[in-house]
Amino acid sequence: MNKRRRHIMLLVLSIITLGFIVLTILVHVFPASAIDVKFSREIQEHQNSFIDQVMSLISTPGYMPEAPIIVGLTSLTFFIFKYKKAALYILFTLLAGLVSTILKAIVNRPRPSDTLVRIVSKTTQQSFPSGHVLFYVVFFGFMVMLMFQLENIYKIIRIVVGGISLFMIFLIPISRIYLGAHWLSDVLGGFLLGLLCLYLLSWLYLQKPAGKEEAPVAEKQ
Repeated sequence: MNKRRRHIMLLVLSIITLGFIVLTILVHVFPASAIDVKFSREIQEHQNSFIDQVMSLISTPGYMPEAPIIVGLTSLTFFIFKYKKAALYILFTLLAGLVSTILKAIVNRPRPSDTLVRIVSKTTQQSFPSGHVLFYVVFFGFMVMLMFQLENIYKIIRIVVGGISLFMIFLIPISRIYLGAHWLSDVLGGFLLGLLCLYLLSWLYLQKPAGKEEAPVAEKQ
């Protein structure tokens, strides 16, 4: 990375970090926000049982025990095809849950109330930041990065996995708000924090990319 690109990246990371810090302070000081309530009601304005099921399905990979099972199976798949370093770093994405739990306890923001919005999916932990959004950005974001970096994998596989991963990343915030599990500020906080965690994980991984040293899954197309 040249000097100019490094400076731009540092600037972007600084803005994201500052944005997350400011948002965290605002949420802690003002846990009830009229903007959050209005946005949730707009998202929930068009609702039916089919949309309930779709939104619940989108959120399913972020629950326990689904999340560790999905991460474990994905890591195992990469390990079987000799991408051992990638397999190890995929397991590291589970640390997003620990980060989320710690910050939830610190901020201690209550979940949306059924007196303000429709609750489709009841949850127990605190609300900020969204653990689902944080995990999806880190796990599925890392998968997108791998699909760019591991060019020996069949192109069609890289396109499908990358496309599904991006779909999950950008649909999970809507899913969490629609289900009444989170506020807009919760999912925004999870997204910003997820970007920071994803950058750190990807930076560590790319210090010595594994693709060229390990046996390829298939010939590049």
